[in-house]
Amino acid sequence: MSCELKSQIKLIIEKYNNPSESLIAVLQEVQALVGYISEESVKCITELTGIASSRILGVASFYAGFRLKPVGKYRIMVCMGTACHVNGGERVADTLRRVLGIEAGDITEDGLFSWEEVACLGCCSISPAMMINDTAYGKLTSEKVVEILESIKKEEATK
Repeated sequence: MSCELKSQIKLIIEKYNNPSESLIAVLQEVQALVGYISEESVKCITELTGIASSRILGVASFYAGFRLKPVGKYRIMVCMGTACHVNGGERVADTLRRVLGIEAGDITEDGLFSWEEVACLGCCSISPAMMINDTAYGKLTSEKVVEILESIKKEEATK
């Protein structure tokens, strides 16, 4: 277990009078720190608080806002709500699958991209839609999806 991670998680836990009652808040902060709820972070929380790892994982797996696997630098969420589904959400997912070479829930080998299907992004007026990190993209076609991904890859290549 990384000493640095353990000390950072300890600082998070110390903010709460009763970490057991504030487990969701603790997990939110840990996920913001690590990017997901890792096995290592669960071990740290258990060691520092005495909360059973089964309880921590139970909470983390119950709430959709928590991730138990790492995500790419660019986290893509494809809307599969009614409007997006009717207007081509599956086509967007198929394009991501083909272009990135990964299934929903996976991460590209270079760690740049991960994608997942979500129930709704609240972008019905621009369906089909996807969100990459905090940016929404709408009225998507397969061609637009490819252009967006290529633009990101090009930008990353210049860094």
